[in-house]
Parts: sequence; C-alpha cells; structure tokens
Amino acid sequence: MMYTQEMVVEVPLDRFVELFDDPANLPKWQEGLVSFEPLTGTPGQPGATSRLTFRQGKGTLEMIETITRRDLPHHFDGTYDAKGVHSVTRNEFREAGPGATRWVAHNEFRFSGAMKVAGVLMRPLFPRQSRKFMDGFKRFAEQAAATPPPA
Repeated sequence: MMYTQEMVVEVPLDRFVELFDDPANLPKWQEGLVSFEPLTGTPGQPGATSRLTFRQGKGTLEMIETITRRDLPHHFDGTYDAKGVHSVTRNEFREAGPGATRWVAHNEFRFSGAMKVAGVLMRPLFPRQSRKFMDGFKRFAEQAAATPPPA
C-alpha cells in the first residue's frame, strides 16, 4: 500500500527542521509515544536505529526506526518495522512562501504473516494515523514558533 500526504506548516523552513529534527520533541506531536530509545548509531543520522514504543489500546506497539537518508533541510527518510509490518517513509520539506514550509510525506507499507489479512482490513487506518502525526506536528510547530523564547 502506498500513499502521499502533504500539508503547509506556517513555520519557516529552518525552524520547521529544527523542531522536526529534535528527538526530545517527538512526544509533543506523536500522540501515544511512550518512549524513544536510541539503539545504534547517532540518532537522526543515516544507519541509526531506535526503538519507538507507542500506547495502543490496552497494550503497546514497538517499532524499530532506521534512518535511511538525512539531507536536511529538504529530505529525511526512514524505515519502520513492527511485527508483520514494514513501512518506508520519505519526507520532503520545501519553502512554501514567506514563513511557511510544505511537507510532503510518501508512505509505503508492506505486510507479512497474519498482518497481510489485517493490513487489508485496516487499510484506511494507516493514512489516518500518518495524517494524525502530521497534524500533531503542525499544531506543535506553529505553537512553538509563535511562543517567544524564555528570557
């Protein structure tokens, strides 16, 4: 399954990337994120792996993130692996006029084992969840950009 989503965030590209690139900000915009644990390499750099744990219903979902490309301020790509699901995300960031950034996310999901059937049944949930994270980042970034730094 493949899909592309895009949005404009009313934050200049340099500030957008600064906020997006800081792992400390992840819980501020990825709803349900319980922990981000670097495993190998330098977080955010190509080849680095991290474990992300999310609340999911009454349990948790763990996935392993592997950074595949970091060409900021314009590209940041990674793979995300959970039981029976392999996801590839390619992010593009471009200026969208004064003080705004266009974010385009290309997503691909591949399913294996029992998730092949579940993936078909839950197909509409994947784009919704991706959009939820993008919307969360937009709210967080626009609020952070509007808040003056502490004196």
